[in-house]
Parts: sequence; structure tokens; C-alpha cells
Amino acid sequence: MNIQGFQKTTLLDYPRHVAATVFFGGCNFRCPFCHNGDLVLSPECSPAIPSTEVLAYLKKRQGILDGVCITGGEPTLQAELAGFLAAIKELGLSVKLDTNGYRPQELKELCRSGLVDYVAMDIKGAPEKYAEICGLSGLDFQKISESADFLMEGGIEYEFRTTVVRELHPIEDFPAIGAWLSSAAVYYLQSYEDSPQVISPGFHAYTIKELTSIQKLLSRDLPHVELRGMAL
Repeated sequence: MNIQGFQKTTLLDYPRHVAATVFFGGCNFRCPFCHNGDLVLSPECSPAIPSTEVLAYLKKRQGILDGVCITGGEPTLQAELAGFLAAIKELGLSVKLDTNGYRPQELKELCRSGLVDYVAMDIKGAPEKYAEICGLSGLDFQKISESADFLMEGGIEYEFRTTVVRELHPIEDFPAIGAWLSSAAVYYLQSYEDSPQVISPGFHAYTIKELTSIQKLLSRDLPHVELRGMAL
């Protein structure tokens, strides 16, 4: 398994949980604003952390940790992910999966097998601009739609979230997102934050006032829209 990072304690990555976060290398997208560029572009440049080491630590923290956030990169690319999650569940810990939703069958299998308790699916932008924002020519948007529809069926707790980038997400694009996800339980607007690991530096965030305006715009179609980031 390609575990490239392990944060032993977080109060932010898994809502309402004291958790650890496991970072997997490799991704099927090339979003230019991604802040985990090293995990996406060159995961082989740093040694992988053995899954046994991670599980041993989690076992020692039983009774202290509530859950584990599985993120990346794109975790569903890992062939041995199901077995790893099963080992985590055996420790009595909940699992949150972060995903871009481009592998709907893998997502469904993990959820239906009881290996995932919470899914955070990234919504990259308006449907007609998905390929451009993801940096993936030939993107099959139907796969994204299939994952979103599966989550909106309500079989598992989930959230949708968009990292909002001024240069990539014009305000006039958001009504299309709201119409697409009108059945969503919750949708988060996350403010873009620059970092040294961004794949293509030079992007900018909206102001809090502007994000609040986008939130109000989306609220016409979505019942629950919240803001994250910028010390909100």
C-alpha cells in the first residue's frame, strides 16, 4: 500500500471525531489547485509507511481515537484498501473516506460492505467544466454523477465540498452546481489556501463576503450550504 503520510491526531478532518489521518499517494486527477501536489505527482519520491505501523499505532490509541480519515491523493486507487479498512474497523474505529468520486464501483463496494462510515466527496466544479478543472482530458462525467447519486440516496452519511478558486470558479457557475446537487444533505464551500505543494501556484481565494454571496446563491437550490476556511 502506498501510505505516504500519517497524522496521528486531528480534530478537523473527521467531523465530530477525534481522529487520525492516513494519506495515500497517487491520484487519477491533476487538479492544478491541489495542495497535495507531492502525493499526486511524485508519491514514489518518499518512502511508504507500512500499514502494519499505522495499525499498531491505532491499536495503542484505542479508547482515545474515535475514527480514521482516509485521504490522498485518491484512496480508492489502492488495491488493498478494503483489507486495510477492515483492520481499522476491527479496532472499533469509524472510517471517513475522502474521494473525488471517479471510481463509483469501488466507492459503492466499500460503503455497502460496511467499511466506510462517512464519505467526503470533492465536487470540482460545474459539470460542463469538470474535465478542465480536474486537468483530465477525456473525463467521463457519468462516473462522477454516479458517485454523487449514490451518496444522495442516503445510505451513508456524507458531505459534498468544493474548494473555491477565484480563477476556476466564476460565480455564475454555481447555479449549475446547485441544480445538480439539489438533493444533497450538506454542501461545503472551502476557501482556497495557497501552499508550497500546490501543483500550479498562482491561484487566489474569494473574500469571505464573496463566499457568503455564493452561499446565498446556492441556498436557492441546496437546503444546507456551509463555509469552511479563512478563519470562518
